[in-house]
Amino acid sequence: MPNAQVIGLGRSGIAAARLLQQDGWEVILSDRNTSETLHQQQQELLSQGITVKLGYSLELNDSDLPQLIVVSPGVPWDIPVLVEARNRGIDTIGEMELAWRHLQSIPWVGITGTNGKTTTTALIAAIFQTAGFDAPACGNIGYAACEVALSVVTHPYQGGEKAELDKGQQTNVDWVIAEVSSYQIESSRDLAPQIGVWTTFTPDHLSRHQTLENYYDIKAQLLKRSHNQVFNGDDPYLRNMGINHWPDAYWTSVKGKEYLLGDPQRGIYIEDGWVIVQKQPIVQTATLRMVGEHNQQNLLMAVATARLAGIEKEAIQKAIANFPGVPHRLEHIITLAGIDFINDSKATNYDAAEVGLASVATPTILIAGGEAKAGDDTRWIEAIQAKAAAVLLIGDAATAFAERLKQADYDRYEIVETMARAVPRAAELAQQYDARVVLLSPACASFDQYQSFEHRGDDFRQLCQQLLH
Repeated sequence: MPNAQVIGLGRSGIAAARLLQQDGWEVILSDRNTSETLHQQQQELLSQGITVKLGYSLELNDSDLPQLIVVSPGVPWDIPVLVEARNRGIDTIGEMELAWRHLQSIPWVGITGTNGKTTTTALIAAIFQTAGFDAPACGNIGYAACEVALSVVTHPYQGGEKAELDKGQQTNVDWVIAEVSSYQIESSRDLAPQIGVWTTFTPDHLSRHQTLENYYDIKAQLLKRSHNQVFNGDDPYLRNMGINHWPDAYWTSVKGKEYLLGDPQRGIYIEDGWVIVQKQPIVQTATLRMVGEHNQQNLLMAVATARLAGIEKEAIQKAIANFPGVPHRLEHIITLAGIDFINDSKATNYDAAEVGLASVATPTILIAGGEAKAGDDTRWIEAIQAKAAAVLLIGDAATAFAERLKQADYDRYEIVETMARAVPRAAELAQQYDARVVLLSPACASFDQYQSFEHRGDDFRQLCQQLLH
């Protein structure tokens, strides 16, 4: 029986282990952490025949080398044991690549970018599903990619050459709509979508990728392997790379036909309040209920993708009209005494948080902080100066953020440390400053106080709802 090691006991790792077990592999799933929750998962998986090692880091002992190593998205690709495994010729891949090996007979849409991925992915999935396709969203949104693979009867992958799937094989999935992070691209050497979408590009994850050039090159790998490419032509970095790097891409622009890169016939743009594709008006921009120019850009990329897949404009119009928005991304939670409380917990870097501030009414009471990331905070600070009546700071970054605001001659900040203190205080300050919005847009990762940005956003939601009682 072939032997596989899966690293990381998250949703992706568990799905990968179950998929391999279904294919007849002997699977060991490991995680360097240990907790009561992980112990419960360990017992559950053990009852299903999957060995789980907690508080354990993989070592390559010559006596029992795995034939396959699968890593979860959060596991750094360049840790020594994975570098050694690749150097020794051990098949070492990410969870999404494992899913691709099972699902490559089905067309994929792969969406990547620094910001805008989740909204664009959700929009694309909504359009495809409205058009009657079974098109699950997966990756960083919805299901783990291997969970989609588990739902589809495929030929098992048994090692060696990647499985060649029968093109006529019956499945219950028509398209795979995958949000793909740079971490997942790094560990997916063969993943080749039918349509690749690149939303934005700004500095992020540099503690892992070291340089902007490395980060760009990793993202570019996915697009180079994509049969069709859709780019946000309004993103300054991508626009600068332009048609010299991407001569066959479809470019979008919210600024109109004159601003398009490449062949205008292939461009997707806004004119007189309509999304135009190949000179044909498809959907009115006002149909989308989400605020902000960035969401108009997301809309253009989603419509471009749908038209490349042959979806009719009626299905596109219906999907956009019914689209509710994305949890944790400028999500309206409550209105209290005329003040809107908005959850933008997914804004985990400066650029996303700047977009969050730009998208809401002025003045705003901002809640920010968490686990700080490397990056240029200049434009974020400028947005705070322009839009925020006051800033409440939480988490590990609170002191450093306070210092940065002080340096920028902005003194209307308070260090409140926790969300439980921030929300009621924000409600008080909103009335004091006659602010129309309380915005959680942290500009930080969540792992200092929460399990994920979703966990942080859920806490904000619950605390806001308590204000109503």
